[in-house]
Amino acid sequence: MQAFTTLTGIAAPLPVANIDTDQIIPARFLKTLTRAGLGKSLFAGLRYDADGQERPDFVLNRAPYRQAEILIALDNFGCGSSREHAPWALADFGVRCVIAPSFADIFYNNCFKNGILPLALPRAVCDALMEETGLGANARVTVDLERQVVVRANGEEIAFEIDPGRRQILLEGRDEITDTLTHGQAIDTFEALRTTAEPWRPIVHLES
Repeated sequence: MQAFTTLTGIAAPLPVANIDTDQIIPARFLKTLTRAGLGKSLFAGLRYDADGQERPDFVLNRAPYRQAEILIALDNFGCGSSREHAPWALADFGVRCVIAPSFADIFYNNCFKNGILPLALPRAVCDALMEETGLGANARVTVDLERQVVVRANGEEIAFEIDPGRRQILLEGRDEITDTLTHGQAIDTFEALRTTAEPWRPIVHLES
């Protein structure tokens, strides 16, 4: 998983509350078991019309937001079903950070597992960020996870809090598989002892 330290990128304002996971990635695109290619279907119902043509008024269809790495939205982002395809689609599009006043719990947890920083900031701050990034010329925002600040276009720094463990996971680019493999020697030792004591049980070996 790609580490997240400091990100300076285009921030796309999406002033909508209760964006659910079916809006982020509609159910008809969940047939795939891989993460690659989901970005083109991100917000499909909002980005495209019934004929599959881009809606020119949707933010991600306009410059400079086609290259957005940060998304700014309103309350309860990621509600609805628990589909992990939602952060997969965001990441495949190029979004590494979502800023909103609040998030649905499962979506929030899934973001950390996929290298995305879900950043909860007060509603007034989100409104201000959306207003200035909506101007286009001030669309770039810096998110510094090491220092735990968001830097606005005017240089103002906004401090944020984050769970220390989750912060470290993103800084080091670790996921659950990586964490498990760090205990590979202990697991191999345990399995070797179990093979001797219970030779009839199947053994599954971890591979790095």
